[in-house]
Amino acid sequence: MKHYIFALSAAISALCAPPSFAHFLLNYTQDAVIERTGDLPVALIFWHPFDNGHVMEMAAPQAFYAIHHGEKMDLAPSLEPFTFQGTQNAAQAFLASVPIRRSGDYVIVTEPAPYYEASEDKYIQQFTKAVINRNGLPSDWDVQLDLPAEIVPLNRPYTILTGSTFTGRVLASGAPVAGAEIEIEYMAAEPDLTTNSAPPSQVSPPKGGTLVAVSDQNGYFTFGVPKAGYWGFAALGVGKKTSHNGKELSQDAVFWIKAYDLE
Repeated sequence: MKHYIFALSAAISALCAPPSFAHFLLNYTQDAVIERTGDLPVALIFWHPFDNGHVMEMAAPQAFYAIHHGEKMDLAPSLEPFTFQGTQNAAQAFLASVPIRRSGDYVIVTEPAPYYEASEDKYIQQFTKAVINRNGLPSDWDVQLDLPAEIVPLNRPYTILTGSTFTGRVLASGAPVAGAEIEIEYMAAEPDLTTNSAPPSQVSPPKGGTLVAVSDQNGYFTFGVPKAGYWGFAALGVGKKTSHNGKELSQDAVFWIKAYDLE
C-alpha cells in the first residue's frame, strides 16, 4: 500500500508541475535593424527564454561567423566568455561583436559544441541563426548554408509585423525535413548586456506548455506572430548525426526573428 501511495503521489506531482519550457541558444543583439556603422555586440547565451529560467553552461562554439553580401566573416576571434546571471542561476556565456561597415544583411551563425543534458542523458547541438540589417537594404537574409540542421526564412526576419505570419523551411544538410517538430518561444526578458543579467519577465508563458508547429511534407511551417519582440524557432532532432560520445545526439535548428508593432 505504501508503494502505491508513493507512486500515486509522484504521478499527481508530475501532473501538477508547471509546464517545462525549452532551452534555446541565443544570438542576441539589442536591435535587428541598425543604421550606424561600428562593432555591434552580440551575446551567445544558452537559456530558457520564455520562462526566464535556467541558464546552461556554454562551451566555446565550434564556429561563429556572419554572412554578408555572400562573404563569410569569421567572428570567432571576437568571442570572450562572461558569466550571465539568470533569475535561477549563473552560467558561462559568450560576448562577441559584428563589425558593421556596409549596408545589407548580416546573417549571424553559431555552430556550437554538443551540450550534455544530464536530465535527458543526451547531447544537444543547436545550429543557430539570426539576421540583422543595416539601412533597410536586403542582401543575404534568405541564404541557405546547408548546415547539419537549419531553418531558412521565407519572410525577412527583421521586418515582421505583429499580427502577421512568419514562414520557415526546415532543412538537414540542405534537404527538406518533413514532420519536424518546431518549438516556438518568446524572449520574455531580453538580456541586459550592461549588467550581464536577466531583467524581470515582461510576459508569462502559456499555461499549456511550449508552442509547437510541425513542418509539412516539404519542410515548411508557418506561425502567426501575436506580440512584438524576439521569437525563437527550434526544429528538434532534424540533423542526420544522432550520437556523440556514445550517447544520443539531437541536432536542432534554431532561428530568431524580431517582430515590431506598426506605428
